[in-house]
Amino acid sequence: MNFPQRKLSPDQAHRLTLEAEPWLSCDDCFDQIDLFAERVVSGGFIGMPALRAHLIGCSACGEEARSLVQLLAADDGVDPAPSLRRLSDG
Repeated sequence: MNFPQRKLSPDQAHRLTLEAEPWLSCDDCFDQIDLFAERVVSGGFIGMPALRAHLIGCSACGEEARSLVQLLAADDGVDPAPSLRRLSDG
């Protein structure tokens, strides 16, 4: 059986070759994601390299982080765009 071949975008290829360490599970991610989103919106030091690595590779957790950032920005009455850029800048 032949499957149609799809080409990877440069972003997809980059994500497949990222360093997977430090490793973090989705459960671990959900334990820390609130603090991470608060740091992103506050504009201060974010840190949390394991969580950042996980968000790059896990679309479900990445979407959760984006949603939380948007909610926190709305609660603070600020434009979420700068925070979303900080989130995607890695």
